[in-house]
Amino acid sequence: MNDKVFLVQTDTTAGFLSKSSDRLANIKKRPEGKPFLVATSSFQRLKRLVRVPKKHRKKVRKSDKTTFIYRDIDAIRVVKNGRHHNFLERFGDFYSSSANISGDRFNLEKVTEISDLICEDKRGFFESGSSQIIKLGKIKRRRLR
Repeated sequence: MNDKVFLVQTDTTAGFLSKSSDRLANIKKRPEGKPFLVATSSFQRLKRLVRVPKKHRKKVRKSDKTTFIYRDIDAIRVVKNGRHHNFLERFGDFYSSSANISGDRFNLEKVTEISDLICEDKRGFFESGSSQIIKLGKIKRRRLR
């Protein structure tokens, strides 16, 4: 399971999840060194991954469908509820990315061919808006997307 790539419907859009960022980068044909966000299911797990600056803790807790970048390298999103939350709660944290080849649009036939495991529920797979991305400093925050 450590190097498998899952195709799932996340809380925002169809996505790839994997425990291996290298395998995920290979599947997506993504440039080397470009980081992935980490999806986690709880604030307890977030605390094990990164230290949230005290000034931003309330914003992080209240935000929905938002990815925060910490220390310029760690991009982490807490999924608070829904089917995607249940998946993460059961299997742990994953590197996450939209389900497409880098630079291409979502193509269900292509992504089902390159995925190792397909986790489809009654909603099926669909492309929708991505999460917001906010970079947190010790004092300031800046919206990137």
